[in-house]
Amino acid sequence: MKLVTTKSELDKVINTEHSELSVGLVPTMGNLHLGHLSLVKTSLSKTQRTIVTIFVNPKQFGENEDFGKYPRTLEQDLKKLNALPQSENILVFAPQSEREIYPEGFSTTIEVSGLDHALCGLHRPGHFKGVTTVVYQLFKLTNAHLAFFGQKDYQQFRVIEKMVQDLSLPINLSMEPIVREKSGLALSSRNQYMSPAQKEEASLIFKTLSQLKESFLENPDKAMASRERLLFAEPRWQYLEILDAHSLKEVSEQTSKVLVAGAFTMGDTRLIDNILFRI
Repeated sequence: MKLVTTKSELDKVINTEHSELSVGLVPTMGNLHLGHLSLVKTSLSKTQRTIVTIFVNPKQFGENEDFGKYPRTLEQDLKKLNALPQSENILVFAPQSEREIYPEGFSTTIEVSGLDHALCGLHRPGHFKGVTTVVYQLFKLTNAHLAFFGQKDYQQFRVIEKMVQDLSLPINLSMEPIVREKSGLALSSRNQYMSPAQKEEASLIFKTLSQLKESFLENPDKAMASRERLLFAEPRWQYLEILDAHSLKEVSEQTSKVLVAGAFTMGDTRLIDNILFRI
């Protein structure tokens, strides 16, 4: 496994070693867990070389969010990646400073309108502009052919997918299933902020989403009414939605795939999860 920390080092490796290889990209903010590692394993199985980026992107954090305390665990992350089968095919790009991604004077923002007007986009102003801007930079810096993302951040995936489509970027995207704890709780770097009791209680997120899915398949109107009751009864839901998975708008007669998604606050920790299903 190889580690590079500057754009110039990355350029050198790409130009000398990657020019004839299929390259997969797994963008992360580090503090790697089994969900991240499953994306890396999938990339290793589908491409000849995998670039894992580890960069806590300041542009996607809001004013009162956890950028300062977001866990930075590069040494442990490298050990986890090095322990994977085929780790010799992994290149880690962990920028030594923000300037490697955003050079001095950088003032460009990429914004995808429409898909950011629901779910997390409503509650985290500017978040997705930060995501698309950094992901665009990573696509350009790595020259990857295929990028892997987790379904847990479904809205993020849809926004990035639209950016790739609109800008005709030469990269394919793959969305991989959510990796969960035995309780059903979706794996997240933020889970470590919670106590064992809070993590157990947070398993109700997936249970609630699953119940809404089953209710919707039986009777959509009943499911919508149930969603309203749940929101009223439990103020820790930041949102709880049943939407068209393509447009992220209300389900209609044209809907073929449904997204049930929620954001829940457990203490100071904000958790998101979702379920996708066809109708």
